[in-house]
Amino acid sequence: MIKEIEILVLGSGCTGLVAALQAHQTGKKVAILEKMDQIGGNSKRASSGMNATETVLQLKNNIIDTAQEFYDETFKAGGKMNDPALLQYFTTHTNSAVEWLKAFNVELGDLTTLGGMNKPRTHRPTDTSPIGAYLVNKLFDAVQKADIPVYLNSKAVKLTRLSDQRIAVEVENNGEISRIKCNSVILATGGFGASQSLIKKYAPQYADYKTTNQEGSTGDGLKLAHQFGAQLIQLNQVQIHPTVQQDNPHVYLIGETVRGEGAILVNTAGKRFINELDTRKKVSNAIIAQETKHAYLILDQQVYRRVKALGFYESVGLVVKASSLDELAKAIHLPAADFKAEIETWNQAATNHYDQQFGRQTGMHPFNEGPFYAIHVAPAVHYTMGGIHIDTQTHVLDENGEIIPGLFAAGEVSGGLHGNNRVGGNSIAETIVFGRQAGISASQYLNETK
Repeated sequence: MIKEIEILVLGSGCTGLVAALQAHQTGKKVAILEKMDQIGGNSKRASSGMNATETVLQLKNNIIDTAQEFYDETFKAGGKMNDPALLQYFTTHTNSAVEWLKAFNVELGDLTTLGGMNKPRTHRPTDTSPIGAYLVNKLFDAVQKADIPVYLNSKAVKLTRLSDQRIAVEVENNGEISRIKCNSVILATGGFGASQSLIKKYAPQYADYKTTNQEGSTGDGLKLAHQFGAQLIQLNQVQIHPTVQQDNPHVYLIGETVRGEGAILVNTAGKRFINELDTRKKVSNAIIAQETKHAYLILDQQVYRRVKALGFYESVGLVVKASSLDELAKAIHLPAADFKAEIETWNQAATNHYDQQFGRQTGMHPFNEGPFYAIHVAPAVHYTMGGIHIDTQTHVLDENGEIIPGLFAAGEVSGGLHGNNRVGGNSIAETIVFGRQAGISASQYLNETK
């Protein structure tokens, strides 16, 4: 393992990979530490896409969108608890983020709509495959080509300020502790959605919920930063995702794209009960309010074709398939007559593009092509909106709002961008926008202090 480096990135999800690549592009020497035995973190599990506005792809699809509309919808969806400066920076830098990715052979050639938005601004791979693994693989290929060292099974356990103002990072690897001296540290360690103790502490109402997070999402970066003097904010803002298949030991998030492309939700009475593309918070609460606290995603072959991930969901046994609505109702124990009547109501609403029941305006397609499908879902812990207090340049701030020199943070480890509810498609966009900025800011800090 290295002894010294100019910039050290902690975490190898999209944020960490992007930050390292951006720092490398500025001519700096950079390395990545990853505590798990494989790269990718939670980013590999992202399924829906990356939100962006004023893009070439939108214009090609006759979609006129603005950063201001994006800001307004995200601010509303976040309960107006979003940090305005962070949100302004974010919504005005997504287009450039999409363009930056093209240099690494990332092609996001398809659009869809997710909850809380009124226009298609979720960019995803051209073949509609899940964006997370696609991005991680592309970015990691670029990291390898750039000869940026990546150390797995390497957990940062302590940060110490040295007399020359550099930072020493103590690293645990296979039971041994080593020390790396660096000019700056970028924290890209993700959130704490897999830490039952932290969830219980900050959001006890979700203490018994399952999680969509990979097991490494335990808030390590928060602890490191706090010990180093950083302020932590909004830690009680924990998001549950409404559509998670959790009947088996392995929990599977059913991506919001399934609803964005036309799926609906019904309860055990076979009835819709919510605008399926409202915010995650509202949809989750609506499911929890049902007597059984679970629901079924319903879709037809048209939706199935538009979401490549559905083939995977079916291959691992999460999808019930039937040649008719009667057969589907029987398979999932719904009252067939009521269920079919609800589908007919939906078909009329989708055809007329007017959902009188719940006011849905996007992703509306009549179910007129079999076979038909159902997926059993319920909410699970998904994302932690709170975290390290940063400014728009990703500087970590202390309890007085002052910059901590040489320490930067981006991605889910940071707090303030999303308010009390993260909009689907914003997390991947956040990793690129603020991952890039972290790489730039760390490089600029190095220039200023040399």
